[in-house]
Amino acid sequence: MLKDIPRVLEKLDWMRGRRIWPNGERYLWTDAFGLVLLVSLYRETGEVRYLDEAEWLVSEVDRVLGCPRGIRIGKVPEEDGQYFHYLAMWMYALGRLGTARPEYRERAIALAREVHPVFLVRDRGVIWKMTVDLSAPFPGYGFGALDHFHGYVVYRLLDPNALASEIEDMRRLVEMTYRNTTITQDLGLGMILWMTHFFPNEPWASLQRERSLAILDQMWIDPPGYFCREPFLPEVKFPFTNYGISVGLQAVNAWHDRVERLNGFFECYRSGAECDANAINTVMACTSYLPGEFLPLQ
Repeated sequence: MLKDIPRVLEKLDWMRGRRIWPNGERYLWTDAFGLVLLVSLYRETGEVRYLDEAEWLVSEVDRVLGCPRGIRIGKVPEEDGQYFHYLAMWMYALGRLGTARPEYRERAIALAREVHPVFLVRDRGVIWKMTVDLSAPFPGYGFGALDHFHGYVVYRLLDPNALASEIEDMRRLVEMTYRNTTITQDLGLGMILWMTHFFPNEPWASLQRERSLAILDQMWIDPPGYFCREPFLPEVKFPFTNYGISVGLQAVNAWHDRVERLNGFFECYRSGAECDANAINTVMACTSYLPGEFLPLQ
C-alpha cells in the first residue's frame, strides 16, 4: 500500500491555492473520496486539524448538496439527481470519519435507512439514478450493475445489526447476480476490486476479483502505462478512473508495478481539456498515493 504523504500534501496545497478543493465547488463523489483522504491524513499524522477539516467538509456537503431526503450529485440542474453509488461512497466516508467521531457513523446509518427503500426494487435491482427529490427514477436510467454490491459491503461495514434488513435485501441481489456480472468499465473494475477485499473469501468476492483482474489485464496499455476505458477503447483514458483502479489493485495486493506506472504516467499527462484541473482527478490521485482509510484492513 502506497503512503506518499508529502506528494499528497503538495497536491492538497495546489488545490487549495486555486480554490479547486476542498474550498471549491461541491461534487459528492469527489467529496466522498476527499473525506476519506482527510481521515487518512489524520490517522497517519495524528493532526486533529484534518478531522476538523473533515467535519467542515461534511457540513458543506450538507449545506450545498443536502436534500430533504438524500444528497444530490452536484451536477448542473438539468442533469442533477441522486446516484446510489455516490450515496454509498458517502456513507462509507462518513463511517470512516465515525471511527474517530462516532456521531458520523450514526449519520451514515440514518442515510442508508433513508435512501435504501427508494432505490431498491426488491429482488430485481437497485435503481442507478433518481431525481433530486427521489420521487422517481431519472428518465432513461435503469438498474446499476454494481450498486447492490456497493450497498451490501458498505451496510455491513457500518453496522450489520442496525442494517440487517437492508443487508439481506442486498445479499439476495448479490447472490442472484454475481455469477453473471461482468464489469468492463475502468472505474467499475477498480471499485469492485476494492469491495471484494473486505470479504475476500466469500464466493462472490473470489469470482469477481479473478474476473475483474483478467479483464483489467486486457485493458493495460504499455507503453506508456495506463488502463483504457474499456477493452475495445485502447486510446480512451481518464486520470480519475485509473486512480480508482489503483485503489482497487492496492486493496487486493496486485500489480504494484502497474500502480506505479499509471501514477507516473498521469503525473505528466494532459488531455488539453478543462477537465484536467477538475477536483476529481487530483483528489483521486491523492487516494492513489495514500489509500489509507480505503484499506482499513491493511
